[in-house]
Amino acid sequence: MIDPVILRENPDLIRRSQEARGSRVESVDEAIEADAARRRAIGVYEELRAEQNVFSKKVAKAPKDEKKALIAEVQQLAGRVKEAQRASSEAEDAFTAVARTIENVIIEGIPSGGEDNFALLRTEGERPTFDFAPRDHLELGEKLDAIDMARGTKVSGARFYYLKGIGARLELALMTLGLDRALEAGFTPLITPTLVKPEIMAGTGFLGEHSDEVYKLEADDLYLTGTSEVALAGYHADEIVDLSNGPLRYAGWSTCYRREAGSHGKDTRGIIRVHQFNKLEMFVYTDPAEAEAEHDRLLAWQEGMLQSLGLSYRVIDTAAGDLGSSAARKFDVEAWVPTQDAYRELTSTSNCTTFQARRLDTRYRTESGKTAPVATLNGTLATTRWLVALLETHQRADGSVVIPEVLRPYVGGLEVAEPVA
Repeated sequence: MIDPVILRENPDLIRRSQEARGSRVESVDEAIEADAARRRAIGVYEELRAEQNVFSKKVAKAPKDEKKALIAEVQQLAGRVKEAQRASSEAEDAFTAVARTIENVIIEGIPSGGEDNFALLRTEGERPTFDFAPRDHLELGEKLDAIDMARGTKVSGARFYYLKGIGARLELALMTLGLDRALEAGFTPLITPTLVKPEIMAGTGFLGEHSDEVYKLEADDLYLTGTSEVALAGYHADEIVDLSNGPLRYAGWSTCYRREAGSHGKDTRGIIRVHQFNKLEMFVYTDPAEAEAEHDRLLAWQEGMLQSLGLSYRVIDTAAGDLGSSAARKFDVEAWVPTQDAYRELTSTSNCTTFQARRLDTRYRTESGKTAPVATLNGTLATTRWLVALLETHQRADGSVVIPEVLRPYVGGLEVAEPVA
C-alpha cells in the first residue's frame, strides 16, 4: 500500500507514477476521497467514544435514584458508538480497497513506457563466437543427457522437464555457488515454504493484474509461490524487526511455480519458460533511507555471479510500465544467448521501498523510538534458466560443454561435460 501521508501531501507525485506506469491515474483521486471519508468516520467514532467515557464516569458517580434514567441514556449512546464504529470500519475497508489498486510509487528518473523502453546501463563481457554452427541449450542438453523434455511432458504436461545427470549436478552447483556467495555477503539461508496464505500472497503484490500467473489450491485456500520472495516477505509479517545492527538479509532456496498463462507460444522450446524451477532469492529488510544503496549492492552480487561464470550480459533499468506493482525500481540482468542472437533475462533485483511492508505490517523502530515501515528488496542469485546461457556460451563443436572453473569444485572437479549420445 502507498504511504497515505504522500497521498495527502503530494498526490501529484503518485499521479505521475501512475501515468508513467500506464496505470489508472483516476485511482489517486478516488483514494484521496476515500481517505477523507475514512478520517471523518474515525473522527466521529472517537468523539462518541470520548463522550461515552465521560458519561460512564458520570453514571458511576450519580445518586442511586438518578442512575436508572442515566443508564437508559448510556445504552442509547452505546448504540450510536457501535454504529459509528461500524461506519469507521467500513470506511477503513473502502480506503484500503481503493488504495491497494495504486501501484508502488516509482523512483523518479526511471524510464517511462513499456517493455521496450528500458534504459541500458552497461554491457559486460565479450559475446562468444564460434567457428561452427552453435547448438541451442536443448540440443546440447539432450546430447549431454542432461535435459529430458519428452518425459517431463509425458509425466506432467507441457513446459515440464527433467534435469538429469550433469544437468542436475550443474543446477545444484549453480545454486550452491550462489548460496556460498550469499553466505559470504552475510545472508542467512532459509529453505522456505512454497505454499502461502492469501494474505501473504496479496501482501507482496502478486495478486494484482498478474494473478492469473499464480497456481491456487482452492480446497486449501493456499497459493503456490512463483518466487521465495513471497515467503521471505511474509517471514516478518506483523512484526517489529531489529535493524540496529544493519539490514536483515535472507537467502531463500525454493522450488517455484508459474502458470505462464500469458505466454502461449513464447519460448516453448527448452527450459527458458517453464512451470516449475528452482531459485535462490536474496531478500532484504532495511531502513528506507538505505534502500537505494542496498539495491546497488544486490545488483553487484548478481553481476559477480555472472562474471564468474564467464557470461556476457547487460544491465537495464526497467521502464515503469514493465514493473510489477510492488517495485519502485527494477534492474534486469540479461545474458547473451548465442542461438537466439539476443540478450535474455537471467535475473532481476527490485527495490520495493515500503510498499510490501505496509501491506504486511512489518516495521522497525526509528531513532525517535516510534515504529515505521521497513523497506524490502529482492534479487535472484541463481535459477534454472541460468543453465541456458551457461550451456550455449561454453559449448564446443562436438557438443561438449566446458564447465566454468568456479563450478568445478561442486561437480567433483569435472572440467568438461561430454556428450553421451
